[in-house]
Amino acid sequence: MTTAPALRHAAAPAAPDGSGVLHVRCAPALSGEGYREVLELLREFSPLVQALPPRAALVQVRGARRYFGAGAGRIAEVVRLRAVARLGTDVRIGVAGTWAVAAMASARIAGPGGVLAVPGDRVAGFLAPLPVEDLHGLGSRQAEALRGYGLHTVGALTRVPPGVLERILGKRAGRLVAERAHGIDPRPVTPRDLPASAAVRTGFARQELDGPRARAALLGLVVRLGAQLRGRGQAARSLCLTLQFAGGTRWERSRRLTEPSAHDEDLRTLAYRLMDAAGLQRARLTGMVLRAEDLTAAEAVARQLSLDPVREARLTVEAAIDRANARFGPGTVRPAALF
Repeated sequence: MTTAPALRHAAAPAAPDGSGVLHVRCAPALSGEGYREVLELLREFSPLVQALPPRAALVQVRGARRYFGAGAGRIAEVVRLRAVARLGTDVRIGVAGTWAVAAMASARIAGPGGVLAVPGDRVAGFLAPLPVEDLHGLGSRQAEALRGYGLHTVGALTRVPPGVLERILGKRAGRLVAERAHGIDPRPVTPRDLPASAAVRTGFARQELDGPRARAALLGLVVRLGAQLRGRGQAARSLCLTLQFAGGTRWERSRRLTEPSAHDEDLRTLAYRLMDAAGLQRARLTGMVLRAEDLTAAEAVARQLSLDPVREARLTVEAAIDRANARFGPGTVRPAALF
């Protein structure tokens, strides 16, 4: 049995290489709970962890280099090995001195996992041959505009005056692209957990009244939202329902749950009350959005045994459904009203 190598603790700083930011990409198929476990693993190396949902994160390890007596690249390798050994999932990690370069490095890793470090003295050589569409933060339309002027690589962007890029893309975007092409990105790593809200939405192929189809669509949103929250290990304190009508008008209302919950039964009851509060008659729906707000960690919610055997049975079934969907794919098991 092999174990992930340990890092030695040392007071002496590691050799400076200009690298201190890790951009971590998880597998696309990783569950929400698995993503949270990766975030917790990263916090073992640094308190400066910024979640980038749905499956990425940033880690500032400059302080950790001093503590562990190892370079950022070595720390990244140990993070990857521990993710595989302890969590059973591989990760791709880009290592650089800035957020943007680290993100571009992680994107260049082929396969399910690996580490690619770009020290400060190699940034220009790493960026120069990349196609412009690979520049972090550049949109597809912006890349198309640059190609129209014969600027096909990131290196080509560094050979034209910033004013040229500003004329092509606009002042703000042009300046940003010029900086990113030179590896400049002053954004700090800001400690941030998963977002404090989660939303699901649906649209209708044809305009709907407040009838069985609309209620079934709302139930579908409840099921998706509940699964998302439980997968992330979070619970909602309130729900917000937004209804979109023909003609572009909207109706929105929020209400708090009696206690934080991620269970379908609790979310469904409040969602239906919100729909009833809209007082729909002949209004024609074109879409709806259900948002869970003021989220909290599920483990922080007191679990009280209900005296209602029906509710307890539903919670047991809900847990079984979550396991089935995690194994065979989202939506494999769902309420009959959704079929």
